[in-house]
Amino acid sequence: MTETGRENVPSRARRRFPGISSRAYEHPADRSALVALRKLSGFDTVFKALSGLLPERSLRLLYLSDSVRVSDAQFAHLHDMLRDACYILDLEKVPSMYVTQDPKPNAMCIGLDEPIIVVTTGLVELLDEEEMRAVVGHEVGHALSGHSVYRTVLLFLTGLALKVAWIPLGNVAVMAIVTALREWFRKSELSADRAGLLVGQDLQASMRGLMKLAGGHHLHEMNVDAFLAQAEEYEESGDLRDSVLKILNVLPRSHPFTTVRAAELKKWSESRDYQRIMDGHYPRRSEDKDASVTDSFRESASHYADTVRGSKDPLMKLVGDIAGGAGDLGGKLFEKFTGASGGRPAAGEDGKSDSTGTA
Repeated sequence: MTETGRENVPSRARRRFPGISSRAYEHPADRSALVALRKLSGFDTVFKALSGLLPERSLRLLYLSDSVRVSDAQFAHLHDMLRDACYILDLEKVPSMYVTQDPKPNAMCIGLDEPIIVVTTGLVELLDEEEMRAVVGHEVGHALSGHSVYRTVLLFLTGLALKVAWIPLGNVAVMAIVTALREWFRKSELSADRAGLLVGQDLQASMRGLMKLAGGHHLHEMNVDAFLAQAEEYEESGDLRDSVLKILNVLPRSHPFTTVRAAELKKWSESRDYQRIMDGHYPRRSEDKDASVTDSFRESASHYADTVRGSKDPLMKLVGDIAGGAGDLGGKLFEKFTGASGGRPAAGEDGKSDSTGTA
């Protein structure tokens, strides 16, 4: 494939998705978090200002001058994967891709006008071909969804927050937007994982890649089922205090925890939605302008309601109980944090008679 065409497409025994809309694979939480982000006070103003100020040309020159640009002549196998991923997801223009020297395994898709994909040497050395194919598809999914714009803003604001941290209250407004961006980006990673599976069409390779990100290249020492069992234990274990700690642990992260990503992806791979896409039934980009915003909101709301109902996390179960009218918030919080058998003493338990004579 050329930079804009379809020439020399690698021959792959993989299903292609002509005209596929990113709506086909986007996680409901991704869309709803982005809507919430855009409603954040001051975000539109900051975003519009940064769109004109961010040094995107400088960013491109930086990678051009100090990284290796993927092409037919350099990292050719990655170039083939990139063209293949764009062909499968029908992304018309192939993004520029760079390999940068960094022992930490990582990849990102950034850029305002045109997306740039960057992968580290640590990631290239860690993953095998099929695992890497899923990662490349993951980044192309980011590009197709338009995530690179907000990712670039997040990177800039994170650096800005460090520079203004010494100014009284100067960091508060910036960190509010950074926190909201991170919440959205964690959800967008779940969408991109799905795109990676659509490109690689090999669930085991996707699972292996996530395990390696968590535990390194000692794949012979790891097991997919045991890894997924960790995700289940993470969700179920502990009490309400652990649920709060989970939230605090994830707040500074741009990515969800790897076990959670693996569990989410496996669940989606077994869903009717995934099978319909593989059968060729999916929303097209030509239909995006007619897509109902109300339906997207309803789908996101339904997803969160199902998540709360089905979650085994103590905090989510508590929220579900309260939403279902099973008790008052204060009493249940008291019980969970203190271990008391009841949130309040029953009538007459304090040694005084109940004047009403009712419970």
